Amino acid sequence: MVSFTLAAAAMPVTTAGMFDTEVFKHVLLAGPIVKLILVMLVLSSVISWAIIFMKFKLFKGIENSQAGFRKAFAESKMSALYEQIDTFERTPMSEVFRRGYVELTRIQRGRTEPGAPFPVENINRAMRIASNEEIEQMESYLPYLATVGSASPFIGLFGTVWGIMNAFTGIAASGNATLSTVAPGIAEALVATAAGLAAAIPSVMAYNYFVNRVRLIATTLDGMTADFVNLIERKIDRN
Repeated sequence: MVSFTLAAAAMPVTTAGMFDTEVFKHVLLAGPIVKLILVMLVLSSVISWAIIFMKFKLFKGIENSQAGFRKAFAESKMSALYEQIDTFERTPMSEVFRRGYVELTRIQRGRTEPGAPFPVENINRAMRIASNEEIEQMESYLPYLATVGSASPFIGLFGTVWGIMNAFTGIAASGNATLSTVAPGIAEALVATAAGLAAAIPSVMAYNYFVNRVRLIATTLDGMTADFVNLIERKIDRN
């Protein structure tokens, strides 16, 4: 009874080891086209994961840094905040604020007629341009994730079709349609399918996640721009 239990416990490990060995063997025995496809998928996956880790670090830093700047913007005067802006880490919010305040200073210095209309729209435009530039930077490399997510399954499918074609070619050449003849080609084809899915799934999930983060930050920037312009308009009305 004890020996049977030990044998049963050891069986999954042996099966898993055999499965890993068989998969590796099928990769080595694959044809040049399938090998090329596997190399392309592996490289695409490695680059995708590098982008994913880079973007995770970027958005985590933005989230942590903008919390302090958002609080300072709500509690401080704009002139005092601008003087202390270099003490904050650079974030999309701080850069949009900087652009707006620089435009405000430029308008104030260029005004020669006290009664002339104050061009608030110029400030709004400058801040929105800065916001678009920051969003464009945050979205960099995301199209690559989208491309890998959409193209990798089809690249893997091409490898699958090619492997099955090789399997049928082997059957025709040998005239033998036994399982041992068909299995290597089918396994080779399925490895390409698995590689395509392994490259595509993380890329699609990461792309959707990062796009959502960009949208949330863009909404925050729009809100700060509106608050900035409202403060200027209220100040003009009081004067």
